[in-house]
This record gives sequence, C-alpha cells and structure tokens, in this order.
Amino acid sequence: MEKIKVQVCLGTTCFVMGGANLQELNDIIPRKYGDKVEVVGSNCLGLCSIQWEYSKAPYVKVDDEVVHEATVEKVLEMIDKKLGK
Repeated sequence: MEKIKVQVCLGTTCFVMGGANLQELNDIIPRKYGDKVEVVGSNCLGLCSIQWEYSKAPYVKVDDEVVHEATVEKVLEMIDKKLGK
C-alpha cells in the first residue's frame, strides 16, 4: 500500500481559522500510523480563494480528498477511512 500523504495548509487564512491547532498532527500521526502516513505543511493549498465568501478554512488534503473546516479528529477519521479501519 502506498503511503498516505496529509497536506496541512499553513496559509494565513487557514492558520488563523484554526490551522495552528493542526500542528498536533505531527505528533499524533507517527505514533498512531507509523510510516503508513506522511504529514507535510503547505504554504497554501489555494482552496479558500476558489469561493472566498464560502471559505471553510482550515483545509487539509488527505491524498486527493479535501477536509474543510479541518480538525485533528476529522483528519484522523479520514485517514482511518483510507486505511479501512
């Protein structure tokens, strides 16, 4: 199985809308999933600029799937789903 890639948007909008709390994933994911999941920060995923008035920041991408209004719990649920847990 290919490694799951988690991209956390660190752009200004996402960061101030709660993305700062997502830094916790850097500690949780390696403990919970080992080397099955990779976490990386992204300067900006560009998702909030698509429809600014409907922005649902912060954003995280788990492989190709977007998690809007992302929380640690939502991201972990998405990873579990992808791993078939």
